[in-house]
Amino acid sequence: MIMANPGQPTIQRGSKGEPVKRAQRALRRGRSPELIVDGVFGRATEECVKRFQERAGLRPDGIVGSKTWAALPDGSAMPVLKNGSTGRVVSRLQTVLTDEAPSRWQITPQGIDGIFGRKTKASVEALQDWADIPVDGVVGDRTWGVELAGAGGIFERFVGLEFAEAPVAH
Repeated sequence: MIMANPGQPTIQRGSKGEPVKRAQRALRRGRSPELIVDGVFGRATEECVKRFQERAGLRPDGIVGSKTWAALPDGSAMPVLKNGSTGRVVSRLQTVLTDEAPSRWQITPQGIDGIFGRKTKASVEALQDWADIPVDGVVGDRTWGVELAGAGGIFERFVGLEFAEAPVAH
């Protein structure tokens, strides 16, 4: 069995950096979609870790060590998409933006061509405004984490977690 988060260091409240972002993404993909991926292991992250540990049958100490890392879903980053990005992930992004816009943020990318241009950027900006997150037209961690209430998940899940970057052993 391949571990979803190989080679990660033990982290806890006060830790910062990429390992914390990886844990936050993994927790968000579990049952904590409200968790913001900011790379700072604060009180909110600690509480999410404890809840996850309880559900996983681990001692709820709020520390992400080897057993917690092994139990967490993959915390790999989704790609950052912006003006000029292309490919299958952009096509999936455009499909989700098109499907979800009518009942939420109204502005679609006006086509699914796999090219992130000005119309896709306008749709992403409308999504960001609707979600009350910083509006920059770039699909990064904050945008991937937008919860689509009533739709059963966070934005990255709808586009497809198969686009997450492959795990890298450290």
